Amino acid sequence: MAGMMAAVAAARTGTGVLLVERWGFLGGSATAGAVGQFVGWETAAGRQVIQGLAEEVVRRLERHGGSGGHTHFVMSTGHPMDQVSYDPERLKLVLDEMAAEAGVRLLFHATVLNVTRAGAAIDTVAVLTKAGPLAIRPRMVIDASGDLDVLARAGAGFLPLEPDEAPQPATMMFRFGPVDFARFGALTGEELRALCRQGVESGALARAALHQSRIPGTNDGWFNISRVSLDATDPFAVSAGEIEGRRQAFAAAGFLTAHVPGCEGGRLVALAAQLGIRESRRVRGELVLTADDLRAERRFPDAIAVGAYPMDIHPAKGTGLHFETLGGDRSYEIPYRCLLPAGLDNALVAGRGISASHGAHASTRVMPTIMAIGQAAGTAAALACAGHGDTRQVDAVQLRQRLRQDGAFLPT
Repeated sequence: MAGMMAAVAAARTGTGVLLVERWGFLGGSATAGAVGQFVGWETAAGRQVIQGLAEEVVRRLERHGGSGGHTHFVMSTGHPMDQVSYDPERLKLVLDEMAAEAGVRLLFHATVLNVTRAGAAIDTVAVLTKAGPLAIRPRMVIDASGDLDVLARAGAGFLPLEPDEAPQPATMMFRFGPVDFARFGALTGEELRALCRQGVESGALARAALHQSRIPGTNDGWFNISRVSLDATDPFAVSAGEIEGRRQAFAAAGFLTAHVPGCEGGRLVALAAQLGIRESRRVRGELVLTADDLRAERRFPDAIAVGAYPMDIHPAKGTGLHFETLGGDRSYEIPYRCLLPAGLDNALVAGRGISASHGAHASTRVMPTIMAIGQAAGTAAALACAGHGDTRQVDAVQLRQRLRQDGAFLPT
């Protein structure tokens, strides 16, 4: 979703954009990962801080019957949370339309092979396509691949984990139904916790949660209740993780049918096309956003996006959740410098791989926030192309002004 927003934002300025995608459709974790809901639009007090292109996606989904818009639910932790539930299949159509209208050129079914540099600039990005290798000579590169595969091949630096940290585990989303949502929604917090304990103790649940998002217009839901620990940059680990994710999904679906009120008549209908990866590489940028920056609501003169989602850490071991909310009407800013890979002049990062600590990443990784980051990255890339072609020479005042003109939320 970050790459899609970046491509549209840049193309709407008249800049030529090629969007390279490994699937045959757009959306990444939102479609191939079938997350089924966008969370983290608002402060705890209900002030919406994610707008711009992300909000345009919601409005288009509503027109296509793919979403009921902004709603709220209560998390397993007891915290209220805003959300936009959506149909991943209709989202594919919405993103196709936005790309076509903006004039984005699309290259599906392509994977990164190699990257060459000329000094501090990426010179060539080679991708493998159905017709064989293709060499792309870009003026600007926005790596929104999540795992930052382009920057890794370009020799960029990445932030290490501290000794007490581990990458957040992945999830295999699965579609389950039909569900009697009236009965399921009537379960009390204590009843849900008791069911989760039962599921974990029996080995049917890898995560102590029954979190789901209803698919608009259906009695099915996408369930987010598996947990697979892996190194998402290791192809063999990812391969094993996909298998384990499917195993966990079927085990969890069996538990739902056998034990959870409202789910007795349901079955596993579909699996996501891929694991949903929460964390892998994080670039070493011009500035590292930290958890203390979020807690202190630190302001930055080059802020390009605002976030308010809690620091939500799924531990690599165990079944629990670390959830630290900012509370009240509090939010934080994400500076442009977090999008700038150290040592590269014509590259930007969009998505969960921005320059942020493990703790800060636990908030910035959610899709509404990374859509705002993507819009900023695309806008900045277009401004750089129109100027001297160096991302560090983009004027922050001009960038922020353009983002506001395009509907993004940025405090004065």
